[in-house]
Amino acid sequence: MKRLAILDDYLHLSLKSADWSVLQDRCRIDVIDRKLEVPDEAARVLAPYHILCHLRERTPMPRALLERLPKLEFMTVTGKAHRTLDLEAAVERGIVVSHVSSAVEGSNATPELAWGLILATARHIAREDRHMREGGWQHTAGMLLDGKTLGLLGLGRVGQRMAAIGRAFGMRVIAWSPNLTSDAAAAFHVERVDKDSLFRQADVLSIHVVLSERSRHLVGAQELGWMKPEAILINTARGAIVDEAALVEALVHGRLGGAGLDVFEHEPLPAGHPFTTLENVVLTPHLGYVTRDTLAGFYRATVQGVAAYLDGRPIGVRPAQGSSIAQ
Repeated sequence: MKRLAILDDYLHLSLKSADWSVLQDRCRIDVIDRKLEVPDEAARVLAPYHILCHLRERTPMPRALLERLPKLEFMTVTGKAHRTLDLEAAVERGIVVSHVSSAVEGSNATPELAWGLILATARHIAREDRHMREGGWQHTAGMLLDGKTLGLLGLGRVGQRMAAIGRAFGMRVIAWSPNLTSDAAAAFHVERVDKDSLFRQADVLSIHVVLSERSRHLVGAQELGWMKPEAILINTARGAIVDEAALVEALVHGRLGGAGLDVFEHEPLPAGHPFTTLENVVLTPHLGYVTRDTLAGFYRATVQGVAAYLDGRPIGVRPAQGSSIAQ
């Protein structure tokens, strides 16, 4: 019987969200509910498994780990991309990697959370909640969004949804990314501006570009220095797009009004990180796509992918753009 591990199910939702019984006579199924340190701890824990089921990019799969998993023969990966999986190393070792898509994969989960962070940061909701629980009352005055400028760093699927909601709030919407054209922006009723204008003009700047070597630390000390001192920064994309040290510096010294952050360079966020001590920061633990609906879709697709593999149905291996994912 094959041994199968469901990775990074922090919320214990995998077995509740899909019907894994179709695999029970063919696989021994284990749930791993914590982050494994790569490569040593992960190699030790995962060595007995033939099948690994990933949830987005939570556990990296570099060559240094794959080479220490002698029994591994098949992996499923969810999401549009998996940039922490070394597909070349997997193929060399004869490991089949399958992307399993979900009907709700293209949902609005991430933009909905981004707007939650915008509202929480602009109106100091988390801070006021904490003070009320301590017996306080009205410590801050927030920012009205109507009439302000929403700056979008990236105008892909998530950015487009952000733009539509921003207009519903009565905001002017501007955007920039390296490949964005004025015509493409206009198609979504967005004004394309230069990079420095994006940062200088935005009252709310929300990040929606893909992490790559080109976008790593795209938002650094210079870009943060361009921003208005009362502006807020929202990041639901990837932590490494922002230079965290520069962001902490700007927040501490009042050069930025606040930040709403769902993603971090190191996840989980280390205990005692400066972000956790700042009153003008709202934090969520990478919840962008984490809804019951999205996870159920991922896990149902995963069961189908594993069943297809065990049935011997052909499963191709195809890298996705900018990643090491298979289809």
